[in-house]
Amino acid sequence: MGNASSTEDTSEAFVIASKKFSESELRDLKKLFVSLAYQSKSGGKYVIASVFQAYFGIHGSLGGRLFNLITQERENMCLYYEDLVIAKGLYEKGAPDEVENFMYQLVDLSGDGHTQRAEVEGVILSILQTVLGPSNAVTGAGLSEGSLQSFLQAASFTEDVEGEAAPCMSLEDFRKWCASVPSIKKFLTSLLKGPAPGLPGRLVPELLMPDKMGQLQPVMRKEYAWHLAGVMQSQEAVQWVLVYHSSAHGLSFNTFLGKLAIVQGPSVLVVKDKQGCVYGGYASQPWEKHSDFYGDMKSFLFTLHPKAAIYRPTGKNTNLQWCAANFSSESIPNGVGFGGQVHHFGLFINAAFEGGHTRHSVTYNNPPLSSQSNILPDVVECWAVVVKTDDNTSNGASGLQGTVLERFKEDRQMLNMVGIAGASMD
Repeated sequence: MGNASSTEDTSEAFVIASKKFSESELRDLKKLFVSLAYQSKSGGKYVIASVFQAYFGIHGSLGGRLFNLITQERENMCLYYEDLVIAKGLYEKGAPDEVENFMYQLVDLSGDGHTQRAEVEGVILSILQTVLGPSNAVTGAGLSEGSLQSFLQAASFTEDVEGEAAPCMSLEDFRKWCASVPSIKKFLTSLLKGPAPGLPGRLVPELLMPDKMGQLQPVMRKEYAWHLAGVMQSQEAVQWVLVYHSSAHGLSFNTFLGKLAIVQGPSVLVVKDKQGCVYGGYASQPWEKHSDFYGDMKSFLFTLHPKAAIYRPTGKNTNLQWCAANFSSESIPNGVGFGGQVHHFGLFINAAFEGGHTRHSVTYNNPPLSSQSNILPDVVECWAVVVKTDDNTSNGASGLQGTVLERFKEDRQMLNMVGIAGASMD
């Protein structure tokens, strides 16, 4: 964005930025500015911070930092039309490295050129307050301290700064953080797009539970769902339905397959092990019996606690998803898994659902997802992903007929929730 300190510098930057927009785009920006300036009661001259933050809907300290950065931290705290054009010209139409540098400056909440751990924590809270709502992003209330720390643990701090007691976040650290938690990068790249529905980085799937499982405390939380939605298509981040939970159904592979057989679509598998680690995988294909790996490149592995991270396919092999049942050969281990090789999976839960392992895999370039390679599941849950189509219907409706529905009569309500019984998801 530059550090223009004079009217001449600002005017030059404004001329350059203006050329990036069409005449209609500039007219729209002018209309927006006039509207915000009117609300600011400035006689149409400038926009004040409170009106700016209310319009763009950015809560917490990040909203204040964005305003200061756009106004070049002028003491009068006024945002002029030229500021808006320059900022949007850089932020939305600039070169990738310019946009990245702008975002990196955003997380430096104090503006002193050094991003400390406390500042990153403040950014995380601001983001969660915006996407979840202020009341749902209060630590100890709607937001668990563990969730906040999971996103903070995803960040690294390696830059030694003279006079600072602890290392700060370097630009390379920032890049790694955005790669690990893609929802953060998506959120930071859409701050000036205005109050539009479905903005990148703000999608939070609705978590639905059938009445008979309503008393359960699922491992999945809204902030975790937001994290995972960052690498999904928007139609996959609308509604997720809990179809299997080991506390309700028992740690049973056969029950798991039975519950998932009625959901012919993608799902999110979540494991909480006896070490307290939470992780899992996104299965882009239905859980069906195979004698070999299957799946597609939409699958991914993830961790939720104690560190949030996403591990996407590298393309080095196609060993993406595994589901084997009732095979007698040792070369075909029964159970469910993701990535790696037979007997050396990125994540694997055996057919007894009482054990498994997690190893480094080239499929997803993931480290072991738990603190121990050999895992002991404490809770296993699976969420059916309701995939919205253009006509506002959901997936899987044509695959089940009346006779099959009768076999799953006790799950009729859940079927309706995921759209398989022909119900609308309006």
